[in-house]
Amino acid sequence: MTRRVTRGFVVARRAVFTLAAVIASAGCGGGGGDEGMTSGPVARSSEARLTDPQVPGEDLAALAAGNDALAVDLYQTLRTTPGNMVFAPESLSLALAMTYGGAAGNTAAQMAATMHFALPAERLHPAFDALDLALNAPATAPAAFRLTVANAVWAQQGFAVLPSFLDLLARYYGAGVRLADFRGASETSRQVINQWVSDQTAGKLPELLMAGAINSLTKMVLTNAIYFKADWQTPFAPQSPTGTFNAPAGPVSVPMMTGPAEVPVWTGTGYTAARLPYAGGTTSLVVIVPDAGTFDAFEAALTADELQAVLASAVAATSQGVSLPRFAVGQHFSVRTALMALGMNDAFSTGTADFSGIDGDRDLFIQDVVHQANVAVDEQGTEAAAATAVIIGRKGVVQTLRVDRPFLFLIRDDASGATLFMGRVLDPSQ
Repeated sequence: MTRRVTRGFVVARRAVFTLAAVIASAGCGGGGGDEGMTSGPVARSSEARLTDPQVPGEDLAALAAGNDALAVDLYQTLRTTPGNMVFAPESLSLALAMTYGGAAGNTAAQMAATMHFALPAERLHPAFDALDLALNAPATAPAAFRLTVANAVWAQQGFAVLPSFLDLLARYYGAGVRLADFRGASETSRQVINQWVSDQTAGKLPELLMAGAINSLTKMVLTNAIYFKADWQTPFAPQSPTGTFNAPAGPVSVPMMTGPAEVPVWTGTGYTAARLPYAGGTTSLVVIVPDAGTFDAFEAALTADELQAVLASAVAATSQGVSLPRFAVGQHFSVRTALMALGMNDAFSTGTADFSGIDGDRDLFIQDVVHQANVAVDEQGTEAAAATAVIIGRKGVVQTLRVDRPFLFLIRDDASGATLFMGRVLDPSQ
């Protein structure tokens, strides 16, 4: 079997964890979204969570297909960044699905197209509810398998949220709206949200929101957090020996885990793949290894259909041994630019954003979408965590001088008026 993997990428689902030139990690909105939240006032609908939504199988299939399409779209948008990569598309989908529930007009249309929300809203939100409940179902091997997913929403004190939006959050996402003071105590509010994320991810993501992520214009933050920890169904042999991994810049020496048992392995045009099951038999790590020297071409040609074809080909798998490098991949970034590149522009625009479904006015826009994901794979199993925060602000008149053309500069002593340095900048890239 060819053993050449140069990047990681994570997409999460309980059915299959895909590590290819892609690895998968994640989950969906929490069965107990408000659990673990700090004490304080909550704006909550009188609606109860729908715990037994009657969702057709084809709707769940459409939701999963859309998530795969988003995963590949984001992968193709983000892959130009050097080095390893990991993100959790399901976490992004969940947080933005809650946000989409308050979008209208062209803003909603762009969000649906970018996120591959193929179902109409009246079927989309129940489908997310059903998937969330399935992902949070009790594990058959709780000591060796844990998957938890949760949603939480914070809003500025005094910010009026429409009852219909509160109903949607409660009914399909199990979340109330906790009140915060973004305007007067933004740093405290940031710490409260970060603590909630840390609690939901076993301390693996202690600072999703960095300093300055919340400001006086912020009115709402919608969050999703996912935690996954599972042992292999059959662990790798302990104390892995050092082996050679052919990285793009040249061979490197790393611990190469060798399994004591055989796993399903299959081949296709230009790749070899393997499925490594976790304890409980509900989740697997799928590794897709392009032929030697073809990784760049393989990932460039990857589409959602191609990924599905690779996964479907597992029916022809045979039992073989596998050797896999021990690895840990982590990433923290804003998804704003990537989502805009995929066509979701109006949601981030102070001129055109329409989230009137949240407060009844067209005065809100998405300030940022912050995402963090970590995956660690060793001889015993896998531990992964992911979180997403959609930060929504009120459109404000903030005057900004954009220095985007040649300029002069002076460094002056203010007391004496003496000019210490003077110069110009014609091209800051030189």
